[in-house]
Amino acid sequence: MPRRDANHDAVRQALVKDGWTITHDPLMIRYKGLRVFIDLAAEKIVAGDEGRIAVEIKVFGGRSAVDDFEKAIGQYSLYRNLLTRIRSERELFLAVAQHTYDSFFQVPAIQEYLSEHQIQVLIFDDKRAEVVKWIRWKS
Repeated sequence: MPRRDANHDAVRQALVKDGWTITHDPLMIRYKGLRVFIDLAAEKIVAGDEGRIAVEIKVFGGRSAVDDFEKAIGQYSLYRNLLTRIRSERELFLAVAQHTYDSFFQVPAIQEYLSEHQIQVLIFDDKRAEVVKWIRWKS
C-alpha cells in the first residue's frame, strides 16, 4: 500500500463537501503484471448523469517544484494510460493545493504544458479542505 500524501485527508474532505462519494481509497489498477494505486476515486450524480473520477494528490515541497512536477506528470501520464487501457470511464485529475497552483502552476511554461497535454487539475484549499476550481479539457 502506498504512503498517503500530506494533503490526502484535505482532498478527501473537499470532494465529499463538493458532493462526491468516495468509492476507493486508494483505487488499485492492475494491468498486464503492473499494479498501481491512484490516491482516490469518487462518483457523483450530476443532472441525472453519473460522473466518475480518479484523483492523484501531489504535494509540492521536495527539492524543487520542477522535480515535483516531473514526478507528478509522470504518474499522471501512466495512470491516464492505464485507465484508458482498462476502459475505465473515470476522468483523471491531478490535485494540487491552491498556493501551489497560484505560484508554480502559473508559470507560462507549466500552463502551456498542462494545456498541450490536457492534464486535468483539481485545485483545493488545504486549510479549509474545499474544492477551489476544476480544470477540465474537452476532447
